[in-house]
Amino acid sequence: MDKGNQSVVSEFVLLGLGHSWNIQTLLFMTFLIIYLMILFGNIAVMVLIILDPHLHSPMYFLLANLSFVDMWLSSVTSPKMITDFLRENKTISFGGCMCQILFVHFIGAREMVLLVVMAYNRYVAICKPLHYSTMMSLHRCTGLVVTAWTAGFVHGMSQLVVIVKLPFCGPWQIDSFFCDIPLVTKLACMDSYNLDILINVDCGLVAVTCFVLLLISYTYILLTVRLSSKTGASKALSTCTAHITVVVIFFVPCIFIYVWPLNITWLDKFLAVFYAVFAPLLNPAIYTLRNKEMRNAVKRFRSYYMDFKGNT
Repeated sequence: MDKGNQSVVSEFVLLGLGHSWNIQTLLFMTFLIIYLMILFGNIAVMVLIILDPHLHSPMYFLLANLSFVDMWLSSVTSPKMITDFLRENKTISFGGCMCQILFVHFIGAREMVLLVVMAYNRYVAICKPLHYSTMMSLHRCTGLVVTAWTAGFVHGMSQLVVIVKLPFCGPWQIDSFFCDIPLVTKLACMDSYNLDILINVDCGLVAVTCFVLLLISYTYILLTVRLSSKTGASKALSTCTAHITVVVIFFVPCIFIYVWPLNITWLDKFLAVFYAVFAPLLNPAIYTLRNKEMRNAVKRFRSYYMDFKGNT
């Protein structure tokens, strides 16, 4: 790339998901509704877990943390995407772009580690039930959650440090709805091949390691479930199925975007939307609809609300 075109970049242009005004209006309404559902769903899960004493256990403590992370993961990109549907000039400042890169990787890596912690919790509950209260005490759970936050922060900063000092050349156009690091590196005034490999290795270290640990955990769980009683096995299998569904929904797009990129523009956009929007939407629905305790908690909350309304 010609070094002569290098200059200080103040903003990037996001090409978004579509160019037709009618399509963008439809997308605005669709994603606004989805984003509000994400906020409502994840906040509802957190409120239920906090208010219902029956849900004060390690599993639901971790689930509340997952809902918190999902809410913020979507909030990093969705509000900007939604408002851009109504704008002709879809620009983002250099600082805003770097913040998106930092927080997408910070929160994304944090969620990956948290999903591993949740799998470990299921493993202990099913494979080592007599030691569960000791191995998954509140102190241990808090420590594991802090570890997830720390791992996410380190990964996010490692991505930011790599890209923030790069020289960029125009045109500063990003063919996506947010600042995705593989697309931003293409704008650098240098051969980005080695840089792309470094980023893929960094992302792969987190994503593949977490994915392998999850596979190992659920393999042990499913093998143990086969030897259990029919009732216990059915309940454990139902819980594990929900967890595995969440893992697949979250990890598959991440792996194909950051670890083994396909470099197909429309597919990358679809995977990015699925990762940043639909995964945070589906997680509370999957855990609520497939979890008997969560359904009972919803019934108790509804009954309490109706009784309270009837007494006023």
